[in-house]
Amino acid sequence: MEIRKSPYGTLDDGTQVALYSLVNHQGMTVRITPYGGVVTALKVPDGEGRMGDVVLGFDRLRDYVERNPFFGCLVGRYANRIAQGRFALEGVEYQLARNDGPNALHGGLRGFDKQVWQAWAREGPADEPMLELSLLSPDGEEGYPGTLSVRAAYTVTSDNGLRIDYQATTDKTTILNLTNHSYFNLSAGRQKTVLDHELMINADAFTPVDEILVPTGQIQPVAGTPLDFRQPTPIGARIDADDEQLQIAGGYDHNWVINGEAGRLRLAARVHEPESGRVMEVFTTEPGVQVYTGNMLPKELPGKGEHTYGLRGGFCLETQHFPDSPNQPAFPSTRLEPGQTFRSSTLYRFSVV
Repeated sequence: MEIRKSPYGTLDDGTQVALYSLVNHQGMTVRITPYGGVVTALKVPDGEGRMGDVVLGFDRLRDYVERNPFFGCLVGRYANRIAQGRFALEGVEYQLARNDGPNALHGGLRGFDKQVWQAWAREGPADEPMLELSLLSPDGEEGYPGTLSVRAAYTVTSDNGLRIDYQATTDKTTILNLTNHSYFNLSAGRQKTVLDHELMINADAFTPVDEILVPTGQIQPVAGTPLDFRQPTPIGARIDADDEQLQIAGGYDHNWVINGEAGRLRLAARVHEPESGRVMEVFTTEPGVQVYTGNMLPKELPGKGEHTYGLRGGFCLETQHFPDSPNQPAFPSTRLEPGQTFRSSTLYRFSVV
């Protein structure tokens, strides 16, 4: 077990930003910066024991500040979309910044992904390296009510997992939806797209979207649709099918309703990359998972080392509450009240076959 801290860069206001490397006993390495809680690297072995970095990202802090399409970051206060950037709580209507066409997306113009979190590195349970991050979001930040105190703990587990445990409290009724927005390519860059990755989603239903990618409020069975991943299926097998949902999003950019009881850690998805043999399983306490296949990535985006990322060059599995829940009374509630503590956990576990 090893924890290393090194300088990563300096922001325009003079803030010094660090980079933490967490290494478990098997050599799995995760690098995280307190700027946005970004996972800048995640190295795990392939079927022949060769280590490879399976997340998209950049080499320099400056690139995360100036041109990051949410690579690796913590997203809040509200992950995903809120229709028209509006919601009401206790008879008061709140207006957020519209940073995704007419919608609010991923916390606004300066969400949690663009702030420097306080950081503490330490040894966690079972001799596992851990990085704890905390952030205080003042009342009214980005239009959200309540002073929110947030913590996120990253742990590299002994069985080659990356676990993220979130908790938060507020002094005023508010809404909250937190996730990590890492883009994965389990080939470690050997494949330019993720279309050959075999995906299984433990979900019998999804939330269809309208023309601006906001849920309609319905919960629809996946059976008979290109969104049925109950059996392992290559991501690219039906991604260009003649289907309204796929045409709206330019691929997959939808929320699946995870089977099982929300609040309990359970399997949400499994992904296998055939060439490397790598497998990633995602477990979460959240009710949903947003699968995004990089449909809006630029055609050529310079990344780490000599890698250039492009359309569908990575996929996201964003464990979450459903998009636009504050405006959808039939969806699980995202309200957080004073005196309550929000808790959520997600585990990304890696293996080979």
